[in-house]
Amino acid sequence: MPVTTTLRRFAMPVIGVALALFSHATLAQDEDWPKRPVTIVVGFSAGGTTDIIARMLGIELSKKWGQPVIVDNRPGAGGNIAGSAVAKAAPDGYTLFMGSTGPLAVNKSLYKRMPFDHLKDFTPISLVADVPNMLVINSKSMPVNSFKEFIDQLKANPGKYFYASTGSGTASHLATELLKAQAGVEATHVPYKGAVALNDLLAGESIHFMFATIPSVIQFVRSDRLKALAVSSRKRSSGLPDIPTVAESGYPGFDASSWFGLVGPAAMPKAVTEKISGDIAGILKTPDMHAKFIEQGAEPVGSTPQQFGDYMRAETVKWAKVIKISGATAE
Repeated sequence: MPVTTTLRRFAMPVIGVALALFSHATLAQDEDWPKRPVTIVVGFSAGGTTDIIARMLGIELSKKWGQPVIVDNRPGAGGNIAGSAVAKAAPDGYTLFMGSTGPLAVNKSLYKRMPFDHLKDFTPISLVADVPNMLVINSKSMPVNSFKEFIDQLKANPGKYFYASTGSGTASHLATELLKAQAGVEATHVPYKGAVALNDLLAGESIHFMFATIPSVIQFVRSDRLKALAVSSRKRSSGLPDIPTVAESGYPGFDASSWFGLVGPAAMPKAVTEKISGDIAGILKTPDMHAKFIEQGAEPVGSTPQQFGDYMRAETVKWAKVIKISGATAE
């Protein structure tokens, strides 16, 4: 028998054993994850809904993992700056992205050039929460008492009023553009980098209204600093059931809610991905955490990685149609 054949027959079992040992060692490492701090990158400024949800979840994950969970705010470009940073990070589970409707579904149809492919460059982990957007006004600068009066005021004064958004292409921007298209009204868009938009709305000088996620404005509504006129979801919010929907206020089919989910870089280890997803689902099911989300106006969800990936694809198609109808573009 040739020497090469003998060596090949000897080497194959050895290689097989080595690969099995390596696979076992890798699995053991994944099961031990995390061994150091985990960073959740947020694409908007501190105080906004994405930031609030990331921090609420991060506190509980830190307790469960026994490691610090750091929230890193990198606002700009509708979440694309933060998303790009995570897409380029090592796929080891230590750098994650708390994404939202914008960077994980909408931006593809708004921006001519994207720094990442949201369906290929990320590992879906879990849908965390659904959050209706709420139409809020500053009563001092826009003295109306109902959604109907609000629409009447816009129709009577085309272009007079200014509305804020947390950035061009974000859900707060698109919700208003969709309403403008359906109601046939005009208003001037003033984009901001994240939740700082609220500062000018609260001042009541240059901004008159905006669609904002409930967690970011609920405290101001409850303290009467802002007035809520309607929510953008098909159903009323569990946290604020007295506020009507836009759909029931004269525009059937109107639906422009936000959602938030956790992703990591593409090709993350399956064991790590499923661990994070399972831990999030467990946390969101606890009565205490569920109550905290509802109190903020958010509906806790939790999902498998596969379910979240399917949801991202469906939402990408849905919002592409909304953007086409509204004519919205990223500035």
